[in-house]
Amino acid sequence: MDIKRITVFCGATSGRLPKFEEAAYKLGKDIAEAGYELVYGGGSAGMMGAVANGTVDAGGKVIGVIPRFLVEREMAHEKVQTLEVVQTMHERKARMDELGDATITLPGGAGTLEEFFEMYTWGQIGLHQKPLGLINTNNYFDDLMAMFDKMISEEFLEERYMNQLFIGEDLESLVAQFENFKPLPVRTYKDLQKGHRS
Repeated sequence: MDIKRITVFCGATSGRLPKFEEAAYKLGKDIAEAGYELVYGGGSAGMMGAVANGTVDAGGKVIGVIPRFLVEREMAHEKVQTLEVVQTMHERKARMDELGDATITLPGGAGTLEEFFEMYTWGQIGLHQKPLGLINTNNYFDDLMAMFDKMISEEFLEERYMNQLFIGEDLESLVAQFENFKPLPVRTYKDLQKGHRS
């Protein structure tokens, strides 16, 4: 698939271990060096600041999308080339999805997971047809993958919807998997009535 921009979801904190922020910076750097553009949440702190700094320091292009209330709190990154200011958190997510050709999520807290799950759900119901990647620094997402297995075994999630989700340690490992991504056909209500679960 043709990927030009990569949307990265991450938060304004850095986590307990230095390796988390280091992984964010490396991802940003790798995105620039691979010739992609970075789309991210526009902030200057924590994992957001690190991924943007990685791309900027490597000479890459960054598009930040940030709600106005965070700009007013002086949380916007001053070095990114393009900063789009929106009104709400939901508009931010929608715009970040619109701008990117693939999505990668870094380790983070409740807000980061909320962003990831909205992107996953949007893919499941056919609102986008893009691959989703997780950077599994320090095995951070192992328990999340176990939860997906639980959802499948309890028949709350069809295993077919795991085709959009990939997990790796860095950009290179994820992009290699993205190449094999094939979007599923969009399901209809009649499909569900035939006994399929979504």
